[in-house]
Amino acid sequence: MSLILTEELARRIEQSEIELLESRLTGVQSIEGNPMGVEIKKFGDAVAYYVKNIPGPSFNNVKGVSANQLDEIDTILDFYHEREIPANFEITPAHCSVELFKLLSERGYFQRGFRTALCASIADDFILSAEQDTSISIREFEDDEFAIFGQIYTKGFNMPSSLIDFVAQNNRVLHHNEHWTFYLARVKGEPAGIGVLFEKDGIATLAASATIPEYRNKGVHSALIAKRLQHAQQNHCHMIVGQTAYGSGSLRNMERAGMKIAYTKAIWTKL
Repeated sequence: MSLILTEELARRIEQSEIELLESRLTGVQSIEGNPMGVEIKKFGDAVAYYVKNIPGPSFNNVKGVSANQLDEIDTILDFYHEREIPANFEITPAHCSVELFKLLSERGYFQRGFRTALCASIADDFILSAEQDTSISIREFEDDEFAIFGQIYTKGFNMPSSLIDFVAQNNRVLHHNEHWTFYLARVKGEPAGIGVLFEKDGIATLAASATIPEYRNKGVHSALIAKRLQHAQQNHCHMIVGQTAYGSGSLRNMERAGMKIAYTKAIWTKL
């Protein structure tokens, strides 16, 4: 059954993103001493995330902000200013307005890019592709394998190898959380990619995926999507969602798996 985009559906997709990031960062925050310096602060429907020791926009951003919260913008900006980092706003078409964009522009912010959200219904009659490259095997991670997760993740996203231990620790802490599942893909027995699934309230989210450069264009990413779709269907989730860069190979693979573009959100940051 195909999903028809409505404002309510768009808001539910965005809410699933908020729940995913909150679950992830609450887990990281729970590590003894909160070594990453995680803070989560709510401003009405908007949620501001700050991770002191993981710089960049991936975790230091604002989700859920809307045109109804113009009086909260300066308070949100103060939250990040006090921590000496610019805010990054993710604004969906369902929440945007001329007044919101004008206010952000007046505060020195500009749109720096786009991010695409996709979705699909995965009711019991959803048909999964039966094609599977026999050279690719996928299984869940074991407790003692998260160093491999960190290696693949950092290589896949071209991150410094010095971050391997941080990535491993920040994901291992979620390993036994009922909402999270971590997958390792191998090509002819060699570690090649990782995929993460987050499930809550019947909605499954393609939370993260990375493939080592030398194993790209071999079907690893598509196989990880199929595995997570299968898992979500077996757990009787009714919808799967994901987000990725506009026009990316990941987006095309999600579309090939039966997902469709729900909306493209605007990313605003400081000049």
